[in-house]
Amino acid sequence: MAAYLLARVEVTDWDRYKEYTKKTPGAIAKYGGKFIVRAGDMVTLEGPEETRRVVLIEFPSFEKAKEFYYSHEYQEAKKLRAGAATGQFLAIDGVD
Repeated sequence: MAAYLLARVEVTDWDRYKEYTKKTPGAIAKYGGKFIVRAGDMVTLEGPEETRRVVLIEFPSFEKAKEFYYSHEYQEAKKLRAGAATGQFLAIDGVD
């Protein structure tokens, strides 16, 4: 069953953050992930306005999503995000 990684990110240094975004696609692909949403136009339809960057990545399973997040490849890429952005990352099991 597919699973998703949802990230909501507050970017504070776009130049440094761009280096992070160059490194993550390879690590995501290695664990079978693919971007479903990678920022883009957004409007809040209900609740407090969302101003953070929103990213949604699909993985083949909940285990693969967690494996990606804790992988050496992503942890190395994550170092590039330190000081450039803060985020909330959620792994969510999909439905059949």
